[in-house]
Amino acid sequence: MTTGTRSAPAPLEASDAGWIRCPRCPAVVFGKRWLRALRVCPECGFHDAVPAAERLEQLLDPGSARRFGSGVATEDVLRFTDLRPYPSRLAAARAATGLDEAVVVARGRIEGHPVVVAVMDFRFLGGSLGAAVGELVTLAAEAALADRVPLLLVTASGGARMQEGAVSLMQMAKTSAALAALDEAGVATLSLITDPTYGGVAASFASLGDLLLAEPGARMGFAGPRVIRQTVREELPPGFQTAEFLMEHGLLDLIVPRAQLRERLGRLLGALSRAAVAGPSLAPGIDDPPQAIRDPALLPEPDPAAQVRAARSLDRPTSLDYFGLVFDDFVELHGDRIGADCPAVVGGLARLAGTPVVVIGHQKGHDAAELARRNFGMPTPPGYRKAARLMGLAAKLTLPVVTLVDTPGAYPGARAEEQGQSLAIAGNLRLMAMLPVPVVAVVTGEGGSGGALALAVADRLLMLSGSTFSVISPEGCAAILWHDRAEASRAAAALKLTPRDLLALGIVDAVIPEPEGGAGCDWVATALVVRQAVVTNLCELSDVEPERLVAERRARLRGPGPGGKGP
Repeated sequence: MTTGTRSAPAPLEASDAGWIRCPRCPAVVFGKRWLRALRVCPECGFHDAVPAAERLEQLLDPGSARRFGSGVATEDVLRFTDLRPYPSRLAAARAATGLDEAVVVARGRIEGHPVVVAVMDFRFLGGSLGAAVGELVTLAAEAALADRVPLLLVTASGGARMQEGAVSLMQMAKTSAALAALDEAGVATLSLITDPTYGGVAASFASLGDLLLAEPGARMGFAGPRVIRQTVREELPPGFQTAEFLMEHGLLDLIVPRAQLRERLGRLLGALSRAAVAGPSLAPGIDDPPQAIRDPALLPEPDPAAQVRAARSLDRPTSLDYFGLVFDDFVELHGDRIGADCPAVVGGLARLAGTPVVVIGHQKGHDAAELARRNFGMPTPPGYRKAARLMGLAAKLTLPVVTLVDTPGAYPGARAEEQGQSLAIAGNLRLMAMLPVPVVAVVTGEGGSGGALALAVADRLLMLSGSTFSVISPEGCAAILWHDRAEASRAAAALKLTPRDLLALGIVDAVIPEPEGGAGCDWVATALVVRQAVVTNLCELSDVEPERLVAERRARLRGPGPGGKGP
């Protein structure tokens, strides 16, 4: 096996009468309690390894599991012998585990949702990836493709199986190609990372799920800590390659304790499944809230400087507030899958009037501590790349996209430039121009510069009546053109950044009226009118064919300015 990792222990043997000593803490737990706790230490939260059969019982609805793939056999193609002949190692693994190979595949249901599952078992030669394992994972992917149901991969592996040489190596490409076919067909894939997941498995199908989940403390990486120390003699940071480390570096969507896995997976499968997407069209189902305004003459003429102050108010709902008030079953997803998780951009899966959607928004805060933690709502490149990843998921699964815009602008720091701020923003503009799904954007507060536009290229661009949308902040404009930031009020008027101005210019499609006193005075009432406006616009877009949707979006973008249709 190719590992370079600390060996993961076999699951602790638990009997009705025996006692279990936790490997991580001094706790001694009665065997029955250990099993009832799903092999999780009640004292320190250590997640013990789980045999594949037991994992199926934990995840799948009772009585729903139907295994397949029993005809797949392992061959000793290299006639390999190390300290023992390869066939002898296989026979010992089969005797010890009762399994034919290091993965078990099955059809089943999780919280009522159909799914195909491939569960790896580290007890079988370290969960190593050989030809039979690759074939079984590929069969699972093909079954998910045939059934048009999501594929769930539960990984536990030390890496590729050295006893099968390059044949083992090629399983990385084989399984990756199988998941590529699911991407092309729009079939959802989820990876659940358990401890440990290393080498060829980590560098292939384990990392290719649309969503990457992990159990607490699970380790994943290509080269293990021992290999890194021995080859490049690099000192590793605390918690290196653990789920928590990976989450901090933007490489995971969620960390889910074992006891919550079935419920959380059920929620995700409900949002990702084809059956959910193919359900009834969106219907408002809301009693007579105020309607969005499309005629600028119906809007009062505000003081632009006062409008800017109102749009920046910390009392206004943030994106996360709207996600909880406007949508149902919101599940936040994290990370750009490259190296960071920008806290100024949030997003995930949710439901709106019963239909699954992808939601993305800028996130500020309501106090100084949260503002600092969220970088004052100013995204870095990982934030835009996280948004792009979520929009790509929406395109794959034909889910509508709703974005909420509230930022002073993209973060103007040196680190952001080093990470490619311009490239990230430009990439989002292009991606949103070509998304084959409905996109509705709502400016909920401050819409500043390209940092705002990177989430605002949409089929319908809406604004709350107390928000602003501008090429630059009034202070920035005043400093550049008037050489005096004190002229910000004058610049605000000149920039025509109010909803009334922008509706007249043809930049936005409609303005959502806020309750008396503004959005910050009544979050619930504001959320109600935002929900109504978004649902109404998605209803109008839901039956439009993808090609026409993209063509009309580009025609809309062609409008403002010379050569277009103008205001």
